[in-house]
Amino acid sequence: MKSEDSKFEGTDSYIATEELKMAVNAALTLQRPLLIKGEPGTGKTMLAEQVAQSLNTDLIQWHIKSTTRAQQGLYEYDAVSRLRDSQLGDEKVRDIGNYIVKGKLWQAFEADERQVLLIDEIDKADIEFPNDLLLELDKMEFHVYETQQRIQAKKRPLVIITSNNEKELPDAFLRRCFFHYIRFPDKDTMKQIVQVHFPNLQNELVEESLRSFFEIRQMNGLKKKPTTSELLDWLKLLMAQDISPEVLRNQDNRSAIPPLYGALLKNEQDVQLFEKLAFLSRREG
Repeated sequence: MKSEDSKFEGTDSYIATEELKMAVNAALTLQRPLLIKGEPGTGKTMLAEQVAQSLNTDLIQWHIKSTTRAQQGLYEYDAVSRLRDSQLGDEKVRDIGNYIVKGKLWQAFEADERQVLLIDEIDKADIEFPNDLLLELDKMEFHVYETQQRIQAKKRPLVIITSNNEKELPDAFLRRCFFHYIRFPDKDTMKQIVQVHFPNLQNELVEESLRSFFEIRQMNGLKKKPTTSELLDWLKLLMAQDISPEVLRNQDNRSAIPPLYGALLKNEQDVQLFEKLAFLSRREG
């Protein structure tokens, strides 16, 4: 079956909810960009990798920074190199096309088969960045002024756009997207995720680590709650250090900071808050 006819059904290495599968397939049906929001560490970027794998196609990744411009996704004209080559008498300066650097959208458009194009963390860029891509993502074409080319998508790519909600996106941009918010996994879903990554992990350690993990997430006043990726890092360390379930289960340790807490708590304010609450809990006990 060709990738154009496929649907996303999830993969063995990625636990996708039915809602998330429906969102991906809705974007495929509507031929609109899929805008994914959610807490950092909830698998937004990994989703694009798994969708490409599921659809048996390639993934083109465009990671956005605060300095990224929309034009870079189309192409860039390297005028400096052309000037240098002209001073050196290089014959290739006669063809301006030699100095056109293709961007990620161009790469996706010129592919013979449908690609998955990831525009990762779009909210890091300038507020005008999404608006500057409206026409290109809608029409799936753009004009190269230096060579007078019109670049059109041979196969319309599936565009997956992620955002951590650092800033609001323009309404005109949102109207052109299919939106899905990845809710933080509940305990049962998280257990499935853990089992995918650590299939041989003993069940007792999984249960006790998840209990500790969700207790930390429920604490009021945390500046940064631990996420899925941090839980997986913590479990990897617990296994490497051969921490037993009894250490996590021990009643005294429920009033203390967890072992290898640096994988879960990422700033000193949260560590101090945890230590303060642990001290108060021990005093009351």
